[in-house]
Amino acid sequence: MNTLTLVLGGARSGKSRYAEALLTRLPAPWHYLATGQAWDEEMRTRVFEHRSRRGEGWHTVEVPVALGQALDEAGEHPVLVDCLTLWLSNLLLGEHDLEQASADLMAALQRRRAPTVLVASEVGLGIIPDNALARRFRDAAGLLHQRIAELADSVVLVVAGLPMPVKG
Repeated sequence: MNTLTLVLGGARSGKSRYAEALLTRLPAPWHYLATGQAWDEEMRTRVFEHRSRRGEGWHTVEVPVALGQALDEAGEHPVLVDCLTLWLSNLLLGEHDLEQASADLMAALQRRRAPTVLVASEVGLGIIPDNALARRFRDAAGLLHQRIAELADSVVLVVAGLPMPVKG
C-alpha cells in the first residue's frame, strides 16, 4: 500500500468503506481519526453505523480540529482520517485559523512514514453555492484537496462504490 492515499467521492459513494478496506489489508491496529461531531440524533446514528461496521483492531480517536497533532500522535500505526470535509466544516464554523490548521496538517502528513488514508467529499462537482460561507467552504475544500493530491502517492475517486484511480 502507498504511504499517503487520498480517497474522494460524493455523499454515500462508498469512499469510507473503500478506505477502510485499504487499511485492513495491513496488520492491526489501525487508527481511525474521526472528525465528525454528533450534534444531533441523525449524526449520532451515522457515527454509530460507521463504528459498528468496523471490527476488532480499530482504535478510534475523535479529532474535530487538531488533526495534525493527532496524526503525529498516531506514530507508526496505519491511519484513516474520515473525513477532511467535516474537519474543514469544524474549522470554519468554529472560526479557527484555516490557513494555520491546513499548514499543520500538511506538515504532519509530510512527517508521516506509516500508511495514511484521507477521506474527503468532492464538493466541486455540484452547483455554485448561493451564500458566502458555502462558497468559502467549497473553495477551501478544493484547495486542500489539490495540495494533498500533489503530496499523495495515490488518489482515488469513488463513484457508486467503484474506485477509479486518479493518481498512482
